[in-house]
Amino acid sequence: MSGRLSLLHHFSIRLFSLLEPPHNFLSLLVCYEMCRLARFKNVMSAMRRRDLVQLVKKKGQRYSKVLGTNVSSGEDGEIFKWFLASVLFGAPITESSAIRTYRCFQKHGVLTPMMIVETGWNGLVKILDEGSYTRYDYKTADKLLLVIGNLNSQYGGSLNRLHTEASDSADLEKRLKQLGKGIGDVTVSIFLRELRGIWSKADPKPTPLVIKAATELNITRNDTPKEALHELKRFWKQNTVKGKSFVDFETALFRYGKELRRKKNVEC
Repeated sequence: MSGRLSLLHHFSIRLFSLLEPPHNFLSLLVCYEMCRLARFKNVMSAMRRRDLVQLVKKKGQRYSKVLGTNVSSGEDGEIFKWFLASVLFGAPITESSAIRTYRCFQKHGVLTPMMIVETGWNGLVKILDEGSYTRYDYKTADKLLLVIGNLNSQYGGSLNRLHTEASDSADLEKRLKQLGKGIGDVTVSIFLRELRGIWSKADPKPTPLVIKAATELNITRNDTPKEALHELKRFWKQNTVKGKSFVDFETALFRYGKELRRKKNVEC
């Protein structure tokens, strides 16, 4: 900051010397205001930087890591576990309920396409209820059986095969949604977000909660997913936090968006 202020100071002296009275007094005022604004801008940038670092460090832990799924391995089994978790996170429920429900699937060993089919509708409902997913238990059991049935018949139960057969990012998202009713934009975005850098075609648009959080923090001005993604990437490129990735940044915004939604519901 001192370097920038010195440059502005030098500029003000130069401008002052070039102009004859009475203009030199006006130029001095202009340059003083430039210095003041530069100082203010740098202070605000520093504050924003600290806030960003805190946000990403506090809220940026990936959900797949919280659950212990190793998606970075790229293995079908680990990718499917994260897909199952993404379906659970896709419903408008609390993060703790989704995690608790996934733990129940884990406890009962129902973490593969084959085991989900073998468990059947009644068994799935029991697991969902055990995890306090009661509000969406029937609906989610139906969804899982439909989606897994299509995954098995169309891609041999392999999400990696689905990715390989997709022509690009848009086709990848389309194929995931076509697995069954209930796999919408939110679930697809949650799932693919943590596959950035693992699947070459994974480049999902942000969810409404991410956009809401980014708008609240004055990071983005555009609420259309495609444009918001461009703004988020540009912002992160200019403000990268050491040791963290764009995925961590998105995850932090997602969690913050959930907090904003919860506060809004409480106020209402």
